[in-house]
Amino acid sequence: MTIGFIGGKFLPLHLGHVYAIVHASTIVDELYVVLSHSELRDRELCQDTKMNYIPAQIRLRWLSQLTKEMPHVKVISIEDHQDNDNYDWAQGAQLIKSKIGKPINYVFSSEIQNNDIFKELYPNSRHKLIDPLRSQVNIAATTIRTEGVFKHWEFIPDFVRPYFVKKIVVVGTESCGKSTLIRNLAKIYNTTYATEYGRTLCEELGGCDGIMVKEDYQRIAYGHKMEEFKAIEKANKLVFIDTEAIVTQFYSNLYNDEHQAVLDEIAKLQDYDLWLFLEPDVKWVDDGLRVHGEESAREQNNQHLKTLLNKHHIDFKVLSGNYERRLKEAIQYIEKVIQ
Repeated sequence: MTIGFIGGKFLPLHLGHVYAIVHASTIVDELYVVLSHSELRDRELCQDTKMNYIPAQIRLRWLSQLTKEMPHVKVISIEDHQDNDNYDWAQGAQLIKSKIGKPINYVFSSEIQNNDIFKELYPNSRHKLIDPLRSQVNIAATTIRTEGVFKHWEFIPDFVRPYFVKKIVVVGTESCGKSTLIRNLAKIYNTTYATEYGRTLCEELGGCDGIMVKEDYQRIAYGHKMEEFKAIEKANKLVFIDTEAIVTQFYSNLYNDEHQAVLDEIAKLQDYDLWLFLEPDVKWVDDGLRVHGEESAREQNNQHLKTLLNKHHIDFKVLSGNYERRLKEAIQYIEKVIQ
């Protein structure tokens, strides 16, 4: 049985890595993909770049997703605590040999400069270069970190992309144009969006005023989060989201006079890259589910929602005016996020 391994930081995992791993898997009977990581070293690599540090657990997950249908490929994680200037290659090789626990026939890489060190550290193994000139996949992780993942989006595997998707959430009270705005933005940026799940549930229950009970809002928060995950999986760099747990809390207060601790806990776990808050200064539309169309009620509800957002220390950007102005201002904020 022939044994081989290919290692790396996979910071991030890109299609060049994918090609190398798949290619190597066709040469040996058993291939080990080694994630070599050190938080200190990896954070240093991300300094002064356009990429934040990516935890090793996330990178291990990517490798697992890549190889899950390749039974003869095994993913292993090897951690050290060294920095880049003082990395001990000999110690790293010893850790790899110990973890694999079998004679290694092939050491795979794409780096010609590693040839001498691998001959020294793995004298009984053949160093097999895969696409060293990047003729098959012309990309390097250093380039992605330096120039930004969105500039090289075509080299990011589909199952890796959701990690980098920027999440834009649009909030506001009744009839302030949230649904219209997220649909328009999704079309402009050629991506996905998550609709307001509370409306979906209300319609399923019949849409009659006064039928919502306390537990429904917990269902809404959970169901909405599931819709977000679905939209993120297929998103193109950005995903647009109509409402979230704080708005759900607002409606629980408004319609049922209930402030629910579970919704606050869900809100604490939320992580959005941009919050857009729509003022209720467009025409109120009665769609059969809305009941607070008076100007005084709209303003009172508007202030209540802002108070809830402020309690959670949300830095939201306010959009007002007609639909054209809102769209233009939203795009300006979004462009800053994706640069």
